Amino acid sequence: MTEDVQKHSVHTLVFRSLKRTHDMFVSDQAKPVAIDDQSHKLKIGAKMKADYSPVLHMPVLKESKERVHPMSGGIPTSQGYSQMGEDAEYLITGTHAYPSGPGVALTADTKLHRNPSDAGVQTVALALPPSQARQEASRTAASVAEIHRHYGGERSHAGTMALLDGGGGTRNALTRRTPTMPKPQWHPPWKLFRVISGHLGWVRCLAVEPGNQWFVTGSADRTIKIWDLASGKLKLSLTGHISTVRGVAVSTRSPYLFSCGEDKQVKCWDLEYNKVIRHYHGHLSAVYDIDLHPTIDVLVTCSRDASARVWDIRSKANVHTLTGHTNTVATVRCQAAEPQVITGSHDSTIRLWDLIAGKTRATLTNHKKSVRTVVLHPRQYTFASGSADNIKQWMFPDGNFIQNLSGHNAIINTLAVNSDGVLVSGADNGTIHMWDWRTGYNFQRIHAAVQPGSLDSESGIFSCLFDHSESRLITAEADKTIKVYKEDDTATEDSHPVNWKPEILKRKRF
Repeated sequence: MTEDVQKHSVHTLVFRSLKRTHDMFVSDQAKPVAIDDQSHKLKIGAKMKADYSPVLHMPVLKESKERVHPMSGGIPTSQGYSQMGEDAEYLITGTHAYPSGPGVALTADTKLHRNPSDAGVQTVALALPPSQARQEASRTAASVAEIHRHYGGERSHAGTMALLDGGGGTRNALTRRTPTMPKPQWHPPWKLFRVISGHLGWVRCLAVEPGNQWFVTGSADRTIKIWDLASGKLKLSLTGHISTVRGVAVSTRSPYLFSCGEDKQVKCWDLEYNKVIRHYHGHLSAVYDIDLHPTIDVLVTCSRDASARVWDIRSKANVHTLTGHTNTVATVRCQAAEPQVITGSHDSTIRLWDLIAGKTRATLTNHKKSVRTVVLHPRQYTFASGSADNIKQWMFPDGNFIQNLSGHNAIINTLAVNSDGVLVSGADNGTIHMWDWRTGYNFQRIHAAVQPGSLDSESGIFSCLFDHSESRLITAEADKTIKVYKEDDTATEDSHPVNWKPEILKRKRF
């Protein structure tokens, strides 16, 4: 069944209204920052040299307010051009929108004219040549658009020249933009598509093969099972572990399947012969997760012995032992870019590792509870971590914090994200929350019924992931089943609208 997103109280709505009112008038109340004259002149000088150095050698033309402009039809500039701007003492030519002879440098003495106002347009209407007046008998019939075109008003120049007033004139005060929260993208809701039974214990881990034909699961019944992704039928069972299988990974570079378990063993299975061909010895306690590097032949495992180990797949050598965590390392992920290894631990920290040196590059200590899962975004250079306190998003390479995703109040065991920006979190109480990655909006909550015959307490989600087409979501659960979800094809934005209410934005204080 699907739960509705919780409705807000009157207090929250009133607080949100206050926040919107504050954001509306914050630019009026904010005190302008005093500008240092010397630094401002240096800034303007550097900007002029960088942007206008080709014309700085040209002479400056200063014209009087009372001087008759050749294009004004005999009207003094005090009556014509002074209406177009606040002050027409200096006339900018050449590189400006108003052509009036040879080019003139844009220096600290030159002031900025605005585009012609309506009054100014009327005063210079007589000055247009017949071709500009669309060959009409009366030149006064020229349109406002023609005058703007003749005087270069169609060229947008105010943006690049807004801060060129460095000679004692009025400086443009930049108004502070009010913070805005982007509206979340609409995602279709997900619904239960298939329930697969076959394991005799908790299903702890999942992996999909690169061809998207089958997927593999590991369970507390000490077996590894391979299932057909299209039909959900069992294809193969592999036995060999003597305790719970906690991690599986399928290689994209060779026909190998890797597994790890609470029996301290890390095994390499040859899928052409369906048997173990290598063991990786070294962990001192249960091995909780496993991942393959996408570009080089190394395998990374993490364990309850508070370490992660990097293995050479072919030689079985222990290349690195990544030490530094003070408690169980529950999850590990690899990527091609630096940092190449990311681990999450029960000591509430996340570590980003330099694979070449085998040392910690950064330690993230924002979480207050055990970090049980980490997921990397398939397109962005970001990742998310799941804990009982929050889901947090981070940015590589230094682990800069992005935002919290709050509301999934349970022990989060697993995270998955697809290219469309759908983040899925699965918890120990059997709940699944769907989030919009960019905004952190929780657009769906699912609590599927447990398998008949199972205890209600056996409803935890231990692992979830999308298949390679990203059209199916597979979950491994404590009721000994594998559940497959798919998007609801009949859903539209009208039938399932985005019930989005922006949270109160906290202004950063420096």
